[in-house]
Amino acid sequence: MRSAVLGAGGWGTALARLLPLAGRDVTLWARRPALARELIERRENASYLPGITLPARLAVTSDLGEACRGAKVVLLAVPSFAMRALASSATPFLGTAVPVVHVAKGLEPGSGLRMSQVIREVLGERPVFALCGPSHAEEVARDHPTAVVLAGQPTDAAQGVQQALMAPRFRAYLSDDLPGVEYCSVVKNVLALGTGIADGLGYGDNTRAALIARGLAEMARFGRAVGARAETFYGLAGLGDLVVTATSTHSRNRRVGERIGRGEKLKDILAQMRMVAEGIHAVAPIRDRARALEVDMPITEAVYRVLNLGERPEDQIPALMERPPKWE
Repeated sequence: MRSAVLGAGGWGTALARLLPLAGRDVTLWARRPALARELIERRENASYLPGITLPARLAVTSDLGEACRGAKVVLLAVPSFAMRALASSATPFLGTAVPVVHVAKGLEPGSGLRMSQVIREVLGERPVFALCGPSHAEEVARDHPTAVVLAGQPTDAAQGVQQALMAPRFRAYLSDDLPGVEYCSVVKNVLALGTGIADGLGYGDNTRAALIARGLAEMARFGRAVGARAETFYGLAGLGDLVVTATSTHSRNRRVGERIGRGEKLKDILAQMRMVAEGIHAVAPIRDRARALEVDMPITEAVYRVLNLGERPEDQIPALMERPPKWE
């Protein structure tokens, strides 16, 4: 099953490297011709995955039509803010039945739509899936055993896409709770920012564990309110991705939070970043949706106050710790 991976950042490159090792024919599309030439000539994406050799079987191009031609599965591996534009550009080259898999863990700026909703608005009704879970590109590229969730409608296409993504050290589980899996991947980034802020303030393991556990409770409350299944939030897309994003040195959201906790300004951090920390842009829409649904999300509220209202990180601790006593 020939696949196309559209987007040559870290995650797109890691997936594009993985699948040929499992015997699949894959074409990786890079938006910039100069990057495509570099990947072809050096067989390395030095900007995003330095030291990782790309297999000879992997084709690389900056021609979107060439990348999509003959593909039976297309993976959209760009940040949430670029998803609509990429889907629009790819429209002329995709058959109406070609399954599309997105790997972005954010909401569309402005509309607050989930990525599957954006893709369907642009490409119409077709099999659309989200690939989520604890899966840092740096570790997938080094063949660390990884398990993820492939979420979408339970059609005949689902198992075919699942098989296309399986590799000896990369396992994809199916789920039909697409909204739940997508919201898991968004909310966990917000919570990872909060955990990073606490780390930056100098707090230790007790604080981190409390934020992860109570953050998971927030995720599940929010999930039930938006019609997702609660068990989704205790699986790979929820608990699994929350743990890795809130604790790993690879996590961009955690690193941003840590720098904020140490006193740096968000605008200065963003000016220095090459990659996207999706949680920064998701805080406000998740907080606003939670308020509209009357869902209690105190950690999310605290992160919102720091990032969006400019309040001091250290002032959020009393607000969290001095809340009225309650049952777990």
